[in-house]
Amino acid sequence: MASVTSATVAIPSFTGLKSTISKPSAVVRIPTKAATSPKLTVKSSLKDFGVAAVAAAASFALVGNAMAIDVLLGSGDGALAFVPNEFTIAKGEKIVFKNNAGFPHNVVFDEDEIPSGVDASKISMDEQDLLNAAGETYEVALTEPGTYSFYCAPHQGAGMVGKVTVN
Repeated sequence: MASVTSATVAIPSFTGLKSTISKPSAVVRIPTKAATSPKLTVKSSLKDFGVAAVAAAASFALVGNAMAIDVLLGSGDGALAFVPNEFTIAKGEKIVFKNNAGFPHNVVFDEDEIPSGVDASKISMDEQDLLNAAGETYEVALTEPGTYSFYCAPHQGAGMVGKVTVN
């Protein structure tokens, strides 16, 4: 016959849960022909549950913040362009347009090239509003699936245009 010495096993985790062997005897004898394993129990308190709930909520908040795409207004070499100028996002995902180079810039959605029923004025900057300094941003979340064309009003003639597809 084999013998196993009893011990408490601590399982490290963010929840603080501990697993212990339920039978606290010093020696457990296990017959060689029919091996049985000791029963494990999980001990937790309401406080441990609260810690787990807070950790889960924090991870969801981080995931929510990660659901954004940054689009530069003006390329690193000074070209008048959106970088990237074509991209795809999920419905409701935030787009952060960030002034980079060659400003002033703005973001205007073309009312003739957006899904029907979407009001271009509600998702666009006013054509007179401009981002005048590096790092200034304009944020928008598009909720209707489809293809949206946008442009920078001061530089549209220079080819500063873009397209986003919302799934």
